[in-house]
Amino acid sequence: MAAEKLFGTSGIRGKIGSEVTCELALNVGKSLAHYLGNEGRVVIGYDTRTTNQMLDQAITAGLLESGVDVIKIGMVPTPLVGYATEKLDADAGIMLTASHNPSPYNGIKLWNKNAMAYTSAQENEIEEIYFNKSYTSATWDKVGRLSVNEEIKGQYVDDLVNMVDIKEGFKVVIDCASGAGSEISPLVFRKAGCEVTTLNSQPDGFFPGRNPEPNAENLQTLMKTVVAIGADLGIAHDGDADRMITVDEKGNVSPFDSLLALISKEFDGDIVTTVDAGLCMDESVKGKVFRTPVGDVNVAEVIIEKNASFGGEPSGTWLHPDFCMCPDGILSGLRMAELVSNKGKLSELLDEIPSYPNVREKITCSKEAKIKVMENMEDLLTDAFDDIVEVNSVDGVRLTFADDSWVLVRPSGTEDYVRITLESRSEERAEEIRDACVKIINENL
Repeated sequence: MAAEKLFGTSGIRGKIGSEVTCELALNVGKSLAHYLGNEGRVVIGYDTRTTNQMLDQAITAGLLESGVDVIKIGMVPTPLVGYATEKLDADAGIMLTASHNPSPYNGIKLWNKNAMAYTSAQENEIEEIYFNKSYTSATWDKVGRLSVNEEIKGQYVDDLVNMVDIKEGFKVVIDCASGAGSEISPLVFRKAGCEVTTLNSQPDGFFPGRNPEPNAENLQTLMKTVVAIGADLGIAHDGDADRMITVDEKGNVSPFDSLLALISKEFDGDIVTTVDAGLCMDESVKGKVFRTPVGDVNVAEVIIEKNASFGGEPSGTWLHPDFCMCPDGILSGLRMAELVSNKGKLSELLDEIPSYPNVREKITCSKEAKIKVMENMEDLLTDAFDDIVEVNSVDGVRLTFADDSWVLVRPSGTEDYVRITLESRSEERAEEIRDACVKIINENL
């Protein structure tokens, strides 16, 4: 980890051995305990990665040594950790996961007692404790106690099923990437009345069937299977199942922005999304659209602040405040199944959402180089275009142009990339903006 920074866009994340180690996990446990006043209870869960149990033992040791009780819930999806933290009235939750990153990566994400991820301000406090080594050990008679809770999984499943009404016999194919949703997601859909076919639903931290990132390149088998068996819907999760992407009945991966707009239409009231979401959001929803920096915690904060009905990122990370403030890919999938089972084919529903040429590109860039590249990015971009009507620097640099086109250049918070996201009403204009941005970034590297 870089000396001054532990947390990125989505918790702590990095390569095992060089960036994420047992020593780091131990001291994060001690730092969290200090933050909590060396008392209270913390829920811990993990995904299927091969290194999770060693990190679990290390972070547990740090908490227990510091006088904090630990409730282990085992291999579970991220949303279950948020849910359990709230339901069990714990003081914090920990999920050990690197989400969509490949097998050699792992990470730590922290959750509040209201099931919302730790804010950047809270993470900064944990970092300060961690780097200053401000933590202390409890005496032998005050160390924390360890317990295991298996029942919370069943409560979560039952509560999810009660959230939706899906028509009997709805056919769904679920691809869990051999990740944390492998056991629970298919079970939930079956209990909700669906006919379920599973792919990559054997827990395996090597992710043998596909990379855990749910995109078209990695979902070829799901796309073919949906068509081959005549399913109504395909659902793909990432490694920790806080995200969900759909495949329609024709075998096409749904456009991320269109899918988010489609589900957002179902909610009355205001919607919260991120700076990288497209024009279709503004043109589809009933209430106001509020935009935040990328990251589910930023969306969660504004949902609470504005009392919004729903929030989500185009990546498939959706928050359902009527259920829990933790992103939940399983509930997201259930709600899409409910929508399609009651309103018709997904391809036809998506056709009703305005769609414009959209480009998402990433340029490889080390952690150190990302900072330098972005230093004067706003000046470089504003100098390159002469029809800018708005500059938004809440997260990276987002330019809106006179013709409604927009582009966002921002450093990834989880991987070694600078990302370009843009949208235009014409392919030609989209390519023109893309080429200009790629040129600027490469020259700045």
